[in-house]
Amino acid sequence: MSIISEKEAKILLKKVLAFSKADECECNLDGQLTGNIRYARNTVTTAGEVSDLTLAVQSTFGKKMGVATINEFDDASLEKVVRRAEELAKLAPDNPELMPNLKPAKYAKMNTYFDSTASVTPEYRAQAADDGIAPSKKKNLVASGFLTDSHTMQAVMNSNGLFAYNVDTNASFSATIRTADGKGSGWVTRDYSDINKMDTSEASSIAIEKSLGSVDAKEMEPGKYTVILEPAAGVGLLGRLFNAMGQRAADEGRSFASYKPKEGEENPPKNKLGEKMFDERVNIYSDPHHPEVPTASFASDGAPVEKTYWVKNGKIENFQNSRFWADKTGKKYNPTAAGSGQWLMSGGDESLEDMIKNTRRGVLVTRLWYIRQLDPQTLLHTGLTRDGTFYVENGKIKYPVKNFRFNESPIVMLNNIEALGKPVRINGNMVPPMKIRDFTFSSLSDAV
Repeated sequence: MSIISEKEAKILLKKVLAFSKADECECNLDGQLTGNIRYARNTVTTAGEVSDLTLAVQSTFGKKMGVATINEFDDASLEKVVRRAEELAKLAPDNPELMPNLKPAKYAKMNTYFDSTASVTPEYRAQAADDGIAPSKKKNLVASGFLTDSHTMQAVMNSNGLFAYNVDTNASFSATIRTADGKGSGWVTRDYSDINKMDTSEASSIAIEKSLGSVDAKEMEPGKYTVILEPAAGVGLLGRLFNAMGQRAADEGRSFASYKPKEGEENPPKNKLGEKMFDERVNIYSDPHHPEVPTASFASDGAPVEKTYWVKNGKIENFQNSRFWADKTGKKYNPTAAGSGQWLMSGGDESLEDMIKNTRRGVLVTRLWYIRQLDPQTLLHTGLTRDGTFYVENGKIKYPVKNFRFNESPIVMLNNIEALGKPVRINGNMVPPMKIRDFTFSSLSDAV
């Protein structure tokens, strides 16, 4: 009983609310049916499935709130979890930031479910794994990979009569392919809502090409270089920028988007809303209707989610915030979709090949790895290139180079754009390949 219908979810949650004696009650029902297969050294090592349905009950008395969870659904268990949430609420201190439950709302029906993904079998996963392994074995390479598929549901209901429901599907695949002597390495990732778009053989061929091409890497001096970041390289830094776009942190002076008052300035703003901080080609937004990356049209509290620009033409257009902080500051509440931190970045017309062709001297980066924040005020991050880093000269890939450690901020990066390509789906987001000038490589790394 991990995935139940909208009708079944409504009946179940109404039953839960009928047990409530609290001032307000909110219920979240989350179901998952996921499967996976993993391989290493050209051999399947593990495979499995997870099936679960979990109920979380939030009870409030005034400003006191308690939450309890359960995955048993007989009447006695449902009443027990409600009583437990109420007991915890009565023991809790007042929460001055607790907001009342939302009123009912209308939600757009989203095309987040694909039967192809929900119907994946162990045999399908085994074949997909073999399709990834076979081409590597033919070239005497060593492949490792992981394929996972998920069919999930989210439902929320509260004592004000709000009810929202959504089911979705997703599938993701990643593979690392190395030469037998360990001197060359390639990597690839793919994810889709519709697993019919997945081709593990095609994806693995990309990693194979990177692996063979990265053998006998040469050293290059660290420094500032023009870089071509493939989408899998750019997603890490861009995601950290998106996650840092919180209104409260900006208002309280803890963020890159905090406003620094000028001496003698009267009534300065708290944050940089509306300020141009990036190249005017930078547009970052969320959109539950996006055909490649659809999401639920509601947040975990049942608030409707709509298309929202976070950065528009290089200017900060909106901040993420909580209901409490939005109410306190008189701003619009900007939640993200339940179970998703989806963000999308607009791109341009240049292909990756065009970017290489138009580069006199630069570095092509497959991906960035082990990214860590150094300074929240500037969003300076450090990390490593990995699994295929190449020197580009006069429009051609000349040879592989040893990996670098980088020190870079996505704020600086998005002010140094030379070209953008067509966005592709990466980790549930849409990311364009980017050509960036003056990207800082601080030292060399011996890792492949």
